[in-house]
Amino acid sequence: MKQSSIIKATQVTALVLTFAFALAPLALAQFQTPNCGGTGLPCEARASDFIFRIINIALALAGLVAVLFLIIGGFRYITSAGNEETAENAKKIIINAIIGVVVIILAFVIVRVISNALIGGAGAV
Repeated sequence: MKQSSIIKATQVTALVLTFAFALAPLALAQFQTPNCGGTGLPCEARASDFIFRIINIALALAGLVAVLFLIIGGFRYITSAGNEETAENAKKIIINAIIGVVVIILAFVIVRVISNALIGGAGAV
């Protein structure tokens, strides 16, 4: 039992890291200005812009995982076929996924407020 949970956790971690590494270049691809000195970064790029974009991508990935768990919990609840233990486990997954989505939304709002405060509203969407 414990061995299978370790394997599942490893698989989920590998999947999340794969998505993170695949989507990480999007943070730099959003810059619309030419490269500065061949560094790959635009001349007027600020470290805070880069950091906030990385944070937004991480929050988007976390939101994707939370919604995935919500779907998995719903599927398990529907397919529990009257088994009380399976239905209770599915309810716990759904509740925890909803809590995760709420926390991620709040984290996004906090990052947006901090971004606006540090940048002064310039460039904020």
